Amino acid sequence: MTDTGSTTHAHIFLGEGHDKNERRTWLVIWLCGFMMVAEIVGGLMFGSIALVADGLHMSTHAGALLLAALAYTYARKRAGDPNFTFGTGKFGDLAGFTSAIILAMIALLIAYESVSRLFAPVTIHFAEAIPIACLGLAVNIASAWLLSGGEHHHGHSHGHAHGAHDHDEAHRIATDAGTLVLEVFEDGVPPRFRLHVETGPAVTAQATSVETVRPDGARRLFAMTDRGGYLESADAIPEPHAFTAHVRIGQHDYPVVFAEHEHAHASAHRDNNMRAAVIHVMADAAVSVLVITGLVLARTFGWLWMDPLAGIAGAAVIASWSYGLVRDTGAILLDMTPDRVMEKRMRDAIEADGDRVTDLHLWRLGPGHLGAILTVSTAKQRRPDDYRRLLDRFRTLSHVTVEVESR
Repeated sequence: MTDTGSTTHAHIFLGEGHDKNERRTWLVIWLCGFMMVAEIVGGLMFGSIALVADGLHMSTHAGALLLAALAYTYARKRAGDPNFTFGTGKFGDLAGFTSAIILAMIALLIAYESVSRLFAPVTIHFAEAIPIACLGLAVNIASAWLLSGGEHHHGHSHGHAHGAHDHDEAHRIATDAGTLVLEVFEDGVPPRFRLHVETGPAVTAQATSVETVRPDGARRLFAMTDRGGYLESADAIPEPHAFTAHVRIGQHDYPVVFAEHEHAHASAHRDNNMRAAVIHVMADAAVSVLVITGLVLARTFGWLWMDPLAGIAGAAVIASWSYGLVRDTGAILLDMTPDRVMEKRMRDAIEADGDRVTDLHLWRLGPGHLGAILTVSTAKQRRPDDYRRLLDRFRTLSHVTVEVESR
Protein backbone atom coordinates (compact mmCIF):
# COMPACT_ATOMS: atom_id res chain seq x y z
CA MET A 1 0.00 0.00 0.00
CA THR A 2 1.49 3.31 -1.09
CA ASP A 3 0.37 6.83 -0.29
CA THR A 4 1.74 10.27 -1.09
CA GLY A 5 -0.81 12.24 0.90
CA SER A 6 -3.63 14.03 -0.83
CA THR A 7 -4.45 13.03 -4.39
CA THR A 8 -3.73 16.51 -5.70
CA HIS A 9 -1.13 18.74 -4.11
CA ALA A 10 1.21 21.48 -5.22
CA HIS A 11 4.87 20.83 -5.98
CA ILE A 12 6.13 24.35 -5.33
CA PHE A 13 9.34 24.07 -3.34
CA LEU A 14 10.85 27.55 -3.64
CA GLY A 15 12.73 29.15 -0.77
CA GLU A 16 10.96 31.35 1.76
CA GLY A 17 12.62 34.57 0.52
CA HIS A 18 12.61 33.68 -3.19
CA ASP A 19 10.83 36.80 -4.48
CA LYS A 20 12.81 39.16 -2.27
CA ASN A 21 16.11 37.58 -3.31
CA GLU A 22 15.12 37.86 -6.96
CA ARG A 23 14.46 41.61 -6.62
CA ARG A 24 17.76 42.17 -4.79
CA THR A 25 19.73 40.34 -7.46
CA TRP A 26 18.18 42.35 -10.32
CA LEU A 27 18.92 45.56 -8.42
CA VAL A 28 22.60 44.65 -8.09
CA ILE A 29 22.71 43.79 -11.81
CA TRP A 30 21.45 47.27 -12.67
CA LEU A 31 24.12 48.79 -10.40
CA CYS A 32 26.89 46.72 -12.00
CA GLY A 33 25.54 47.45 -15.48
CA PHE A 34 25.56 51.19 -14.83
CA MET A 35 29.14 51.08 -13.53
CA MET A 36 30.21 48.91 -16.47
CA VAL A 37 28.86 51.40 -19.03
CA ALA A 38 30.28 54.37 -17.10
CA GLU A 39 33.77 52.81 -16.94
CA ILE A 40 33.87 51.75 -20.58
CA VAL A 41 32.54 55.07 -21.89
CA GLY A 42 34.77 57.03 -19.52
CA GLY A 43 37.81 55.00 -20.50
CA LEU A 44 37.20 55.54 -24.20
CA MET A 45 36.58 59.27 -23.72
CA PHE A 46 39.66 59.84 -21.57
CA GLY A 47 41.95 57.31 -23.22
CA SER A 48 42.29 55.04 -20.18
CA ILE A 49 42.67 51.42 -21.25
CA ALA A 50 42.75 50.40 -17.56
CA LEU A 51 39.32 51.91 -17.03
CA VAL A 52 38.00 50.10 -20.12
CA ALA A 53 39.52 46.85 -18.84
CA ASP A 54 37.84 47.26 -15.45
CA GLY A 55 34.54 47.96 -17.19
CA LEU A 56 34.87 44.74 -19.16
CA HIS A 57 35.71 42.92 -15.91
CA MET A 58 32.54 44.40 -14.42
CA SER A 59 30.60 42.88 -17.32
CA THR A 60 31.67 39.37 -16.23
CA HIS A 61 30.56 40.23 -12.70
CA ALA A 62 27.14 41.36 -13.99
CA GLY A 63 26.92 38.24 -16.17
CA ALA A 64 27.40 35.94 -13.19
CA LEU A 65 24.70 37.79 -11.26
CA LEU A 66 22.45 37.66 -14.33
CA LEU A 67 22.66 33.88 -14.17
CA ALA A 68 21.39 33.97 -10.58
CA ALA A 69 18.59 36.42 -11.43
CA LEU A 70 17.40 34.39 -14.42
CA ALA A 71 17.35 31.24 -12.28
CA TYR A 72 15.14 33.01 -9.72
CA THR A 73 12.80 34.31 -12.42
CA TYR A 74 12.55 31.03 -14.32
CA ALA A 75 11.99 28.98 -11.17
CA ARG A 76 9.21 31.34 -10.07
CA LYS A 77 7.45 31.42 -13.44
CA ARG A 78 7.62 27.63 -13.91
CA ALA A 79 6.93 26.72 -10.29
CA GLY A 80 3.58 25.17 -11.19
CA ASP A 81 4.72 23.46 -14.40
CA PRO A 82 3.74 19.76 -14.15
CA ASN A 83 6.70 18.82 -16.38
CA PHE A 84 8.93 19.40 -13.34
CA THR A 85 8.09 16.31 -11.27
CA PHE A 86 9.40 17.77 -8.02
CA GLY A 87 9.04 21.45 -8.84
CA THR A 88 11.67 24.04 -9.72
CA GLY A 89 13.29 24.40 -6.29
CA LYS A 90 16.63 23.07 -7.55
CA PHE A 91 17.11 25.73 -10.22
CA GLY A 92 18.92 27.87 -7.68
CA ASP A 93 21.28 25.00 -6.89
CA LEU A 94 21.90 24.42 -10.60
CA ALA A 95 22.69 28.12 -11.06
CA GLY A 96 24.92 28.02 -7.98
CA PHE A 97 26.81 25.01 -9.34
CA THR A 98 27.31 26.79 -12.69
CA SER A 99 28.49 29.95 -10.92
CA ALA A 100 30.96 27.87 -8.93
CA ILE A 101 32.45 26.46 -12.15
CA ILE A 102 32.74 30.02 -13.53
CA LEU A 103 34.44 31.10 -10.30
CA ALA A 104 36.91 28.23 -10.61
CA MET A 105 37.74 29.29 -14.17
CA ILE A 106 38.22 32.89 -13.04
CA ALA A 107 40.54 31.69 -10.26
CA LEU A 108 42.63 29.73 -12.78
CA LEU A 109 42.78 32.72 -15.12
CA ILE A 110 43.86 35.09 -12.33
CA ALA A 111 46.46 32.57 -11.12
CA TYR A 112 47.86 32.09 -14.64
CA GLU A 113 48.08 35.82 -15.30
CA SER A 114 49.63 36.49 -11.88
CA VAL A 115 52.30 33.81 -12.25
CA SER A 116 53.11 35.11 -15.74
CA ARG A 117 53.57 38.64 -14.40
CA LEU A 118 55.65 37.35 -11.52
CA PHE A 119 58.26 36.11 -14.01
CA ALA A 120 57.68 38.81 -16.63
CA PRO A 121 56.70 42.05 -14.84
CA VAL A 122 54.78 44.68 -16.81
CA THR A 123 54.64 48.43 -16.35
CA ILE A 124 52.01 49.44 -13.79
CA HIS A 125 50.24 52.80 -14.10
CA PHE A 126 49.68 53.39 -10.40
CA ALA A 127 47.85 56.73 -10.84
CA GLU A 128 45.06 54.99 -12.75
CA ALA A 129 45.17 51.47 -11.33
CA ILE A 130 44.73 52.36 -7.64
CA PRO A 131 41.63 54.62 -8.06
CA ILE A 132 40.02 52.07 -10.37
CA ALA A 133 40.62 49.28 -7.84
CA CYS A 134 39.10 51.49 -5.13
CA LEU A 135 36.09 52.18 -7.36
CA GLY A 136 35.64 48.45 -7.94
CA LEU A 137 35.81 47.81 -4.19
CA ALA A 138 33.16 50.49 -3.55
CA VAL A 139 30.81 48.88 -6.09
CA ASN A 140 31.34 45.46 -4.53
CA ILE A 141 30.64 46.81 -1.04
CA ALA A 142 27.43 48.40 -2.32
CA SER A 143 26.48 45.13 -4.03
CA ALA A 144 27.17 43.13 -0.87
CA TRP A 145 25.05 45.55 1.14
CA LEU A 146 22.14 45.17 -1.28
CA LEU A 147 22.42 41.37 -1.18
CA SER A 148 23.07 41.20 2.56
CA GLY A 149 19.49 40.31 3.41
CA GLY A 150 19.39 37.54 0.81
CA GLU A 151 21.03 34.69 2.68
CA HIS A 152 18.33 33.81 5.13
CA HIS A 153 19.42 31.74 8.12
CA HIS A 154 16.59 30.02 9.84
CA GLY A 155 16.43 30.26 13.57
CA HIS A 156 13.84 28.53 15.66
CA SER A 157 11.72 29.60 18.54
CA HIS A 158 12.83 29.27 22.12
CA GLY A 159 16.53 29.35 21.30
CA HIS A 160 17.13 25.65 21.44
CA ALA A 161 20.83 24.97 21.74
CA HIS A 162 21.15 22.65 18.76
CA GLY A 163 18.55 24.39 16.64
CA ALA A 164 16.97 21.14 15.48
CA HIS A 165 13.69 21.47 17.36
CA ASP A 166 10.90 23.99 17.17
CA HIS A 167 8.14 23.89 19.73
CA ASP A 168 4.60 25.21 19.46
CA GLU A 169 4.01 28.91 19.99
CA ALA A 170 2.78 30.17 23.34
CA HIS A 171 -0.61 28.69 24.24
CA ARG A 172 -3.44 30.95 25.39
CA ILE A 173 -5.74 29.50 28.03
CA ALA A 174 -9.21 30.97 28.35
CA THR A 175 -10.55 30.88 31.90
CA ASP A 176 -13.68 32.34 33.51
CA ALA A 177 -11.53 35.06 35.08
CA GLY A 178 -9.40 35.96 32.04
CA THR A 179 -6.69 34.69 29.70
CA LEU A 180 -3.42 32.98 30.66
CA VAL A 181 -0.41 32.23 28.46
CA LEU A 182 1.65 29.04 28.91
CA GLU A 183 4.93 28.48 27.06
CA VAL A 184 8.11 26.43 27.21
CA PHE A 185 10.98 28.88 27.68
CA GLU A 186 14.54 27.76 26.91
CA ASP A 187 16.40 30.78 25.58
CA GLY A 188 19.92 29.77 26.62
CA VAL A 189 18.64 28.10 29.80
CA PRO A 190 17.21 24.66 30.65
CA PRO A 191 13.59 24.47 29.38
CA ARG A 192 10.92 25.43 31.91
CA PHE A 193 7.23 26.26 31.87
CA ARG A 194 6.34 29.92 32.10
CA LEU A 195 2.83 31.08 32.86
CA HIS A 196 1.71 34.68 32.86
CA VAL A 197 -1.60 36.52 32.96
CA GLU A 198 -2.67 38.27 29.76
CA THR A 199 -6.02 39.50 31.06
CA GLY A 200 -7.72 39.09 34.41
CA PRO A 201 -6.50 38.78 38.00
CA ALA A 202 -3.08 37.45 38.99
CA VAL A 203 -2.59 33.81 39.96
CA THR A 204 -0.40 32.60 42.80
CA ALA A 205 2.34 29.98 42.67
CA GLN A 206 0.86 28.17 45.67
CA ALA A 207 -2.46 27.60 43.88
CA THR A 208 -0.93 26.70 40.50
CA SER A 209 0.82 23.61 39.14
CA VAL A 210 1.45 21.97 35.78
CA GLU A 211 1.29 18.20 35.25
CA THR A 212 2.56 16.66 32.00
CA VAL A 213 1.04 13.48 30.58
CA ARG A 214 3.11 11.89 27.83
CA PRO A 215 1.84 9.59 25.04
CA ASP A 216 3.13 6.53 26.96
CA GLY A 217 1.12 7.56 30.04
CA ALA A 218 4.09 8.86 32.07
CA ARG A 219 3.15 11.75 34.37
CA ARG A 220 5.19 14.44 36.10
CA LEU A 221 4.06 17.28 38.35
CA PHE A 222 5.80 20.67 38.18
CA ALA A 223 5.52 23.10 41.06
CA MET A 224 5.53 26.78 40.12
CA THR A 225 7.66 29.63 41.46
CA ASP A 226 6.77 33.33 41.38
CA ARG A 227 9.36 35.23 39.30
CA GLY A 228 7.66 38.60 39.55
CA GLY A 229 5.36 39.14 36.60
CA TYR A 230 5.13 35.45 35.71
CA LEU A 231 5.23 31.96 37.22
CA GLU A 232 7.99 29.51 36.29
CA SER A 233 8.33 25.79 36.93
CA ALA A 234 10.92 24.99 39.57
CA ASP A 235 12.22 21.99 37.60
CA ALA A 236 13.41 21.79 34.00
CA ILE A 237 11.31 19.91 31.44
CA PRO A 238 12.98 16.77 30.06
CA GLU A 239 13.02 16.10 26.31
CA PRO A 240 11.08 15.41 24.20
CA HIS A 241 8.54 18.21 24.63
CA ALA A 242 5.58 16.25 23.30
CA PHE A 243 2.89 15.93 25.96
CA THR A 244 -0.39 17.28 27.30
CA ALA A 245 0.23 19.87 30.02
CA HIS A 246 -2.58 20.09 32.61
CA VAL A 247 -2.52 23.57 34.14
CA ARG A 248 -4.23 23.37 37.52
CA ILE A 249 -5.33 26.58 39.17
CA GLY A 250 -7.18 25.85 42.37
CA GLN A 251 -9.86 23.28 41.48
CA HIS A 252 -9.77 24.02 37.75
CA ASP A 253 -7.85 21.98 35.16
CA TYR A 254 -6.90 23.37 31.75
CA PRO A 255 -5.27 20.84 29.36
CA VAL A 256 -2.77 22.21 26.76
CA VAL A 257 -1.22 20.02 24.05
CA PHE A 258 2.45 20.56 23.19
CA ALA A 259 3.82 18.96 20.02
CA GLU A 260 7.50 18.98 19.17
CA HIS A 261 8.66 19.66 15.63
CA GLU A 262 12.05 18.88 14.15
CA HIS A 263 13.87 20.61 11.33
CA ALA A 264 16.69 19.57 9.09
CA HIS A 265 20.20 20.96 9.36
CA ALA A 266 20.58 24.64 8.45
CA SER A 267 22.14 23.73 5.09
CA ALA A 268 18.76 22.35 4.00
CA HIS A 269 17.38 25.90 4.16
CA ARG A 270 20.34 27.57 2.43
CA ASP A 271 19.63 29.43 -0.81
CA ASN A 272 22.65 28.41 -2.88
CA ASN A 273 21.67 30.73 -5.73
CA MET A 274 21.92 33.76 -3.45
CA ARG A 275 25.01 32.25 -1.84
CA ALA A 276 26.67 32.06 -5.28
CA ALA A 277 25.76 35.69 -6.01
CA VAL A 278 27.18 36.81 -2.66
CA ILE A 279 30.35 34.78 -3.22
CA HIS A 280 30.86 36.46 -6.60
CA VAL A 281 30.61 39.85 -4.91
CA MET A 282 32.84 38.80 -2.01
CA ALA A 283 35.40 37.29 -4.37
CA ASP A 284 35.54 40.52 -6.36
CA ALA A 285 35.82 42.55 -3.17
CA ALA A 286 38.57 40.30 -1.80
CA VAL A 287 40.54 40.61 -5.03
CA SER A 288 40.06 44.40 -4.97
CA VAL A 289 41.42 44.61 -1.40
CA LEU A 290 44.42 42.44 -2.29
CA VAL A 291 45.07 44.39 -5.49
CA ILE A 292 44.91 47.74 -3.66
CA THR A 293 47.28 46.41 -0.98
CA GLY A 294 49.68 45.06 -3.60
CA LEU A 295 49.61 48.26 -5.64
CA VAL A 296 50.19 50.50 -2.65
CA LEU A 297 53.15 48.40 -1.46
CA ALA A 298 54.55 48.20 -4.96
CA ARG A 299 54.29 51.96 -5.40
CA THR A 300 55.66 52.79 -1.93
CA PHE A 301 58.56 50.34 -1.72
CA GLY A 302 59.09 49.42 -5.34
CA TRP A 303 58.02 45.82 -4.70
CA LEU A 304 56.57 45.13 -8.13
CA TRP A 305 56.23 41.45 -7.23
CA MET A 306 53.55 42.35 -4.66
CA ASP A 307 50.97 42.97 -7.40
CA PRO A 308 51.11 39.45 -8.94
CA LEU A 309 51.49 37.93 -5.44
CA ALA A 310 48.22 39.61 -4.45
CA GLY A 311 46.65 38.10 -7.58
CA ILE A 312 47.82 34.59 -6.60
CA ALA A 313 46.39 35.03 -3.09
CA GLY A 314 43.10 36.23 -4.57
CA ALA A 315 42.96 33.23 -6.89
CA ALA A 316 43.47 30.89 -3.93
CA VAL A 317 40.63 32.53 -1.99
CA ILE A 318 38.26 32.34 -4.96
CA ALA A 319 39.21 28.71 -5.64
CA SER A 320 38.45 27.81 -2.02
CA TRP A 321 34.99 29.40 -2.15
CA SER A 322 34.36 27.78 -5.52
CA TYR A 323 35.20 24.35 -4.14
CA GLY A 324 32.78 24.74 -1.23
CA LEU A 325 30.00 25.84 -3.56
CA VAL A 326 30.63 22.98 -6.02
CA ARG A 327 30.67 20.46 -3.16
CA ASP A 328 27.40 21.64 -1.62
CA THR A 329 25.40 22.26 -4.80
CA GLY A 330 26.73 19.08 -6.44
CA ALA A 331 25.52 17.04 -3.47
CA ILE A 332 22.02 18.51 -3.88
CA LEU A 333 21.92 17.96 -7.64
CA LEU A 334 22.96 14.33 -7.11
CA ASP A 335 20.26 13.88 -4.43
CA MET A 336 22.65 13.03 -1.62
CA THR A 337 21.06 12.72 1.82
CA PRO A 338 21.01 16.28 3.20
CA ASP A 339 20.86 15.41 6.90
CA ARG A 340 21.91 12.05 8.36
CA VAL A 341 20.75 13.06 11.85
CA MET A 342 17.24 13.83 10.63
CA GLU A 343 17.20 10.59 8.65
CA LYS A 344 18.00 8.64 11.84
CA ARG A 345 15.33 10.49 13.82
CA MET A 346 12.73 9.71 11.16
CA ARG A 347 13.72 6.05 11.29
CA ASP A 348 13.59 6.04 15.12
CA ALA A 349 10.16 7.71 15.16
CA ILE A 350 8.67 4.97 13.00
CA GLU A 351 10.50 2.01 14.54
CA ALA A 352 9.75 3.04 18.14
CA ASP A 353 6.60 0.88 18.14
CA GLY A 354 8.17 -2.27 16.68
CA ASP A 355 7.77 -1.53 12.96
CA ARG A 356 10.78 -1.63 10.67
CA VAL A 357 11.91 0.84 7.99
CA THR A 358 13.24 -1.29 5.13
CA ASP A 359 13.93 1.57 2.71
CA LEU A 360 14.34 5.30 3.25
CA HIS A 361 15.34 8.02 0.79
CA LEU A 362 15.70 11.65 1.88
CA TRP A 363 16.69 14.44 -0.50
CA ARG A 364 16.38 18.20 -0.97
CA LEU A 365 13.65 19.60 -3.22
CA GLY A 366 14.51 23.26 -2.71
CA PRO A 367 15.56 25.69 0.05
CA GLY A 368 13.75 24.59 3.21
CA HIS A 369 11.97 21.68 1.50
CA LEU A 370 12.90 17.99 1.76
CA GLY A 371 11.33 14.99 0.07
CA ALA A 372 11.16 11.47 1.52
CA ILE A 373 10.23 8.04 0.17
CA LEU A 374 10.10 5.21 2.68
CA THR A 375 8.96 1.62 2.95
CA VAL A 376 7.74 0.31 6.30
CA SER A 377 7.35 -3.35 7.23
CA THR A 378 4.74 -3.94 9.94
CA ALA A 379 2.77 -6.74 11.54
CA LYS A 380 0.00 -4.34 12.54
CA GLN A 381 -3.00 -3.12 10.57
CA ARG A 382 -1.63 0.30 9.64
CA ARG A 383 -2.09 2.64 6.72
CA PRO A 384 0.41 5.07 5.17
CA ASP A 385 -1.42 7.98 6.83
CA ASP A 386 -0.53 6.54 10.24
CA TYR A 387 3.16 6.95 9.46
CA ARG A 388 2.65 10.33 7.86
CA ARG A 389 1.21 11.53 11.17
CA LEU A 390 4.31 10.22 12.96
CA LEU A 391 6.44 12.29 10.59
CA ASP A 392 4.33 15.46 10.92
CA ARG A 393 6.77 16.85 13.47
CA PHE A 394 9.48 17.04 10.78
CA ARG A 395 8.34 20.35 9.36
CA THR A 396 10.98 20.46 6.64
CA LEU A 397 9.39 17.43 4.95
CA SER A 398 7.32 18.86 2.10
CA HIS A 399 6.68 15.71 0.06
CA VAL A 400 6.38 12.26 1.67
CA THR A 401 5.60 8.93 -0.01
CA VAL A 402 4.99 5.93 2.26
CA GLU A 403 4.73 2.28 1.23
CA VAL A 404 3.50 -0.22 3.82
CA GLU A 405 4.46 -3.92 3.66
CA SER A 406 2.68 -6.49 5.84
CA ARG A 407 4.76 -9.17 7.48
